[in-house]
Amino acid sequence: MEDHEILTVLKRTDPFEILDADILKQLAKKTGIKAYTPNAYIFRQGEQSLDRLFIIASGLVEITVTNDRGLESVVGLRRAYDFLGETVILSQQRYPGSARAKEDLICLVITRKQFEKLIYEHPEFSSFFNALLAERMRLLYEEIVVQKSYEAYSSAESPLFGKRVSEIMSYPVVTCSMSDPVSAISRIMSEKDISAVIALDSERKPRGILTESGLVKHLIAQQLYPISACRVEQIANSHLVTVGPESFIGQALVSMIRNKTRYLIVMERGKLVGIIAMVDLIKLRSTGQMLLTQNIESQQSVQGLSVISREVDHIMGEMVAEKAALGEILDVMSEFHERLTQRVIELSEERMKRDGWGPAPVDYCWFNIGSAARYEQTFRTDQDNAILYADTETEMQPTVDAYFKKFAEIVVEGLQACGFAACSKNISPVNDQWRRSQSEWLRWVRKCSRSFLPQDIRFLTILIDMRPVWGNKSLSRDFVESLFSVFRQSFHTRRKLVADDMSHPVSAGFPGTIVTEKSGIHKDEINLKIAGIQPLVKGIRILAAGCGIQDPSTLARLDQMVAAGAISSEEFAMYRTSFESLMMLALVENLKKIGQGRFPDNYLDPYALRKRERILLKDALSGVTQLQKHVSQKQSGTGQRAFAISDSGVGAA
Repeated sequence: MEDHEILTVLKRTDPFEILDADILKQLAKKTGIKAYTPNAYIFRQGEQSLDRLFIIASGLVEITVTNDRGLESVVGLRRAYDFLGETVILSQQRYPGSARAKEDLICLVITRKQFEKLIYEHPEFSSFFNALLAERMRLLYEEIVVQKSYEAYSSAESPLFGKRVSEIMSYPVVTCSMSDPVSAISRIMSEKDISAVIALDSERKPRGILTESGLVKHLIAQQLYPISACRVEQIANSHLVTVGPESFIGQALVSMIRNKTRYLIVMERGKLVGIIAMVDLIKLRSTGQMLLTQNIESQQSVQGLSVISREVDHIMGEMVAEKAALGEILDVMSEFHERLTQRVIELSEERMKRDGWGPAPVDYCWFNIGSAARYEQTFRTDQDNAILYADTETEMQPTVDAYFKKFAEIVVEGLQACGFAACSKNISPVNDQWRRSQSEWLRWVRKCSRSFLPQDIRFLTILIDMRPVWGNKSLSRDFVESLFSVFRQSFHTRRKLVADDMSHPVSAGFPGTIVTEKSGIHKDEINLKIAGIQPLVKGIRILAAGCGIQDPSTLARLDQMVAAGAISSEEFAMYRTSFESLMMLALVENLKKIGQGRFPDNYLDPYALRKRERILLKDALSGVTQLQKHVSQKQSGTGQRAFAISDSGVGAA
């Protein structure tokens, strides 16, 4: 076949037809030709990938699958301008079926290198194959997580994420009715030597839990009811926290910590299948680490907290060693960091009273901003915080503000003692700009939304990633609603936010290359945070804010966007796996540096990575590039689903 004949086939093959003519001409020159006689195999089921994409120029191909008993079935036919081998060219796995020529066959042959070049350089083309690229990333990501689990950064005492709830839960569960007498149920608890019974309603659904501690508290310590007449419904705790049997033990631990409970109800398809208690986790793992949050809350000084904070540092290495998924690592580490922050604030309140300042003059709310707000803070990095306090009389404003400035200074000092560095960008309530009354915050947001100054737009961008962690959290509701209302109503603000968030280019070059630092101490290295993670987080933030999604977590934003139809399932898979891959690569590299006594700075040499890790990095950066183009297209209205924002917070049109 001549080049012009190859070009004709490419132009008639979807999605090659969408590429520019000059690109197709260059591709035609590098495309191979292969002929097959009838009954010849292009590839066979179970064979390793040939790293080729086959496009049928003429002829007919049977796609067959052979079952375990050796019986072959024809599952499809491919004709001219169809392609073959697309399911494994990127995943590099074995062929799931065979392709056999049914008649004389001529195929164009495109190498994986050429195919990848098209994907990385032309997002409009790659969107057709996003599912394949996401599949390869997912396979590589999972393989590397397993591989890294054996490279010990620290020793794991026992599997926290290798075991599932179903392996340690108690079943069958002892239950009772909400109307049963407490005296009868307490005898059952004593006879069976159990500390909790699940109370069911008339439809046999869990509605409460009766515990030993509840019996002591209500009937002995407080003597709220006479024991002989008390019913279960009067003292049962109705706050039930559920978990699935397939959940990892680490996820169960996070649920217990966040909900301040010692029992989890295990539910599957709406049915009660088990119960898990804190004591079950203690038996599985050392008491010291399992009760780390209780140790945090029991500390009576910042000095004690600083010692405890060092124990937190060991947990992340253990989770990597136990093959924990990224989402689980983020959950656990964020919870420990937040508990440290909350206890520092609580101790700071007590110090203010001791130092003669008294209690807070008005209600206030302490915010986390940035990675801490997004539940993405693995290491204790910079403090990014703000204070919002309730409005007061004008004449009292200076006194109230002086109180919270002093309070902020004490909290920041305490957080520094616990390993949270002062914010290099001064995003701190010690700074007047990040400490305001409720009405002042609202006025400031409205002012920034009308501003053309880059710093004002950036402040709004920063605030989108905010979450209340202490104080009167209800104070934040009006502020958050106002912030997102500004974004929904102002095209100018959205455009400026997109411009600010998309201002950093991704370090992805031609296929097989990654753009690295050209000079300085990090020459030939890439900063994963600046070059990959930040652009990805920012792009997802813009898309989520455009849909009215107020959850600051990147993973939660993706979940909610795909559920709302704002992004496709292929886009969801691509963006999520890119995020997980970049975060895990950075985490592993930083842990390695800590083990070597070096500072965890997010830099790595991509060409010092193993081949599969380098492919994963390249794929992940490609995903970030596609996201940036997606955001730009939506904002300009050129994409398939441009921004469509309403008061109800719907996603796309």
